[in-house]
Amino acid sequence: MTLAIMQPYLFPYIGYWQLINAVDTFVIYDNIQFSKRGWFHRNNILVQGKKTLFSIPLKKDSDTLDVVERFVSDEAQKQVNKVLAQIQNSYNKAPYFKDVFPLVESIFLYDEKNLFRYVHNSIIQLCEYLDINTQIIISSTIDINHNLKSQDKVIALNKAMGSTQYINPIGGTELYDVGKFQNENIHLNFLESEVPEYRQFKEEFIPYLSIIDILMFNSKEEVKRMLEKYELLGEKDNV
Repeated sequence: MTLAIMQPYLFPYIGYWQLINAVDTFVIYDNIQFSKRGWFHRNNILVQGKKTLFSIPLKKDSDTLDVVERFVSDEAQKQVNKVLAQIQNSYNKAPYFKDVFPLVESIFLYDEKNLFRYVHNSIIQLCEYLDINTQIIISSTIDINHNLKSQDKVIALNKAMGSTQYINPIGGTELYDVGKFQNENIHLNFLESEVPEYRQFKEEFIPYLSIIDILMFNSKEEVKRMLEKYELLGEKDNV
């Protein structure tokens, strides 16, 4: 069984969806510390040919809290409406706007104040749209010692789920000791994403934008083919 584990991100770039699609089971951390520099509640879209950040306002609280303990601001609706208007104005001439905007709108307008559940819903809805059938599990529901940190927690989650192969994004190659995974009979791979280039109106191509951008400019079938555009590197490729 292949497993991946990630933080919950809002409308992340194509590499996130490639990772979900590459595994049998995808674990989403709910009991992981929130970071305002992370992508839990924000991402980038294309506005007038420039990469532009949008974000969902959160209630003020301690940055030491876990994601599941953070909440969307009570006054967030006004900002959400502004973001939706910005997306509509920026992409209304995109070829797949009419197909995609209702989905994007329903995700943004999801009636949930808890940040984790809000983002979790977005991931579930987008997986359904893209016909990704990977099993998605919330980390806190898995019976392990959740006080474990970093690699030890990842290994514990793999063992609890009966995983024989763990796939991590390529950016994590320095985080893991290959030998420790081998000792637990877990094959360790790293997913190196191929970020496809596609037409964005007549502007110079800007990569690594939110999945919103890809969906606006590419058909569902084209995006599904993009999900297969990656390389899996094994332990021997990383030592």
